Amino acid sequence: MELTINIPALLFPAISLIMLAYTNRFLALASLVRSLKSKYEDGDKNKALHGQIENLRYRLKLIKNMQAFGVISFACCLFCMFFIYLEWNTVAEILFALSLIFFMISLIISLIEIQISTRALELELSSLETHDDPSFVGRIKQKFEKD
Repeated sequence: MELTINIPALLFPAISLIMLAYTNRFLALASLVRSLKSKYEDGDKNKALHGQIENLRYRLKLIKNMQAFGVISFACCLFCMFFIYLEWNTVAEILFALSLIFFMISLIISLIEIQISTRALELELSSLETHDDPSFVGRIKQKFEKD
């Protein structure tokens, strides 16, 4: 298969969209970090808050790495196109392969971050379940849990 300039150009929209999604996730986490920081500074220094802060710190590192691998993938794609233009096909093929590898690493880190954020949300929901639920379904749950 001959690598033409159109093949790496196909990755541009995919990489751009995924970088936009990563940026949105980063902005949402940054907002959450700021709100937790203000809670912490207001004197709410319970153990659950510390756990959330540690979780967010780890997720921020993951998002930083997702973005870094996405940018490296984008750069490899650009260099690949440049070397196709120069007709250095071997270098272009290597760079295209690296671009795909870095993009895959970015997506794998994204999957890990999604799993962690989902677990964090499940913990938040489980803390809500301990409160008395006045709904009909809540009363039925409580009845079966007692038995």
